[in-house]
Amino acid sequence: YKQSFGILPATRTSTQTRYHVKMYTPVPASSSNARRRITTYSVIMNVVLGLTMAAVLFRGGVLSSTMTAARTFAAPSVHTRGMHMSVKSSNPFSQAGRRAAVRSSVAPSPVQDSAGTIVDDGTVTLTRFMIEEAMKSKTPGQEDMVRLISSISVACKRIASMVQTAGISGSTGLAEGGGSVNVQGEEQKKLDVISNDVLKSALRSSGKLGVIASEEEDNPVVVDELYSGEYVATFDPLDGSSNIDAAISTGTIFGVFKAPEECLIGDSDNLSIAEQQCLEATLQPGTNLVAAGYCMYSSSTILVLTTGDGLNGFTLDPSIGEFILTHPNIQIPSRGKIYSMNEANYFDWDPKLQTYVDNLKKGEGQTGEKYSSRYIGSMVGDVHRTLLYGGIFAYPGDKKNVNGKLRLLYEAAPMSLIFEQAGGKSITGPGGRVLDLVPDKVHQRCPVFIGSPDDVDEVEKALA
Repeated sequence: YKQSFGILPATRTSTQTRYHVKMYTPVPASSSNARRRITTYSVIMNVVLGLTMAAVLFRGGVLSSTMTAARTFAAPSVHTRGMHMSVKSSNPFSQAGRRAAVRSSVAPSPVQDSAGTIVDDGTVTLTRFMIEEAMKSKTPGQEDMVRLISSISVACKRIASMVQTAGISGSTGLAEGGGSVNVQGEEQKKLDVISNDVLKSALRSSGKLGVIASEEEDNPVVVDELYSGEYVATFDPLDGSSNIDAAISTGTIFGVFKAPEECLIGDSDNLSIAEQQCLEATLQPGTNLVAAGYCMYSSSTILVLTTGDGLNGFTLDPSIGEFILTHPNIQIPSRGKIYSMNEANYFDWDPKLQTYVDNLKKGEGQTGEKYSSRYIGSMVGDVHRTLLYGGIFAYPGDKKNVNGKLRLLYEAAPMSLIFEQAGGKSITGPGGRVLDLVPDKVHQRCPVFIGSPDDVDEVEKALA
């Protein structure tokens, strides 16, 4: 055994035997078979011994330390005790959709853990939120709204992906190499056209829409009879697309109306008078909106949505491909310190508006404090900041554009409903509420002053 591992006798005395270790040399061919058997046996025994020691170390030390580490860094668990829930975790970083406000805003969905305790991790997806809202609501047709909003969210995810990779995929620049314009006379970007097709396809496949009106379409589009439903959708597929080549935030704005029950539009190109009247179902005031929202494509993708019962914001988690509730029950501050307008048009404004803005700059307004100016040129981006920080966003009429540039049906009206649901206000001027305005054509424009209630009241007083 000792010879097989190179341990050979060095000096023998009457009282002890001393050994020295040298490099192992193979046993000569002339050695006996017994020596070979001893060598094989010793190797097998050492392998078995090594495996045994490894098993002991793993079960006693490594496994114990691994399980301890796993418990230390485990995701927080939310223990439900009636209406009270608490997060127990050593992780100092907050997690989207797991805030206390989020957990308290939606009834938890219990999950059984291994110890028999009912727990809920607090994550509320858009789908879960809509289903629970439909279950709580007594309004007929809420289940259809779940399906419709789900289709819109899928379209937003696709558009967000295209926006993020536009520079790589060659989707920037003008459509058809330039020269392609929409009904407003604006040159269309490639992503304008693509986003419009994505939204139309998603809304059509929901099976809940009868008519679709878009900024990029000359006239409302009739959904073929196989897929038609009882709702009318209006949308701007890619607001702020003029900024897309510079990678500045853009967004999608949408509004949903209820179509008249008598509207049954066929798939023929020759529409009857009754069917043409059904197309006019898109010409409804904002007070008839049953849902409105926008999706902002920026450093993160955020979907802000209302179905007439409060305003909530959802952030897209790319790791799971789901919108997570991150801004429950959004409320705009009663007053802000930011105004957002295109001051390049200053000298074309009404003198009363010029005076109002000058007072904000000099700190001579109602608050006596100087306001800051922030203007991106993308309505979704400017409005989203105003919604969270307070203040006022405006696109007023001027000498060149008497009614401003914002479209009533798919920009001004949906945004106005969003702000009113958050406690804000939206007007066209003194005594003119945007939601009360009845359009006489699909692409009608209107002036807009939208924001914190105190700021909107101040500008209304200044313009009177």
